[in-house]
Amino acid sequence: MIRPATPDDVPAIVSMIHELAAYENAAHEVRVTEEMLRDSLFGERPAAFAHMAEQDGAAVGFTVWFLTYSTWRGVHGIYMEDLYVRPAHRGGGHGRALMAELARICAERGYQRLEWSVLDWNEPSIAFYDKLGAVRQDEWLKYRLTDEPLERLSR
Repeated sequence: MIRPATPDDVPAIVSMIHELAAYENAAHEVRVTEEMLRDSLFGERPAAFAHMAEQDGAAVGFTVWFLTYSTWRGVHGIYMEDLYVRPAHRGGGHGRALMAELARICAERGYQRLEWSVLDWNEPSIAFYDKLGAVRQDEWLKYRLTDEPLERLSR
């Protein structure tokens, strides 16, 4: 079952964020706290949204996403920040169901893009996305400013 996340899901989402970061060899980069995530998803001005995959009443996966905007298309889209299904529940359709829910939201609201990133070594995820018919954007390079370079630029 796929459903929108509630404040009660925050501990499970934070736990799965840590699991995902460990899988991606980046556990040392996680700084999120339950309070931070609760504010981002359910605060006065939510900047992100989340959906849960459940099986037998237990959280087995999640997706966190936010709105983007395409100047070329003139409409919003969705950027999927994270998609994670716990290893014991992979292959059961939860990832596809989470993606289908985001696609449904796009269709319902007139959004024309659903985008995300995947690590180039994550072959199981790449195969999953390819099977859905997703198109790789190899001609675009992804950039990021964080930590000291971001601080330096802000001065």
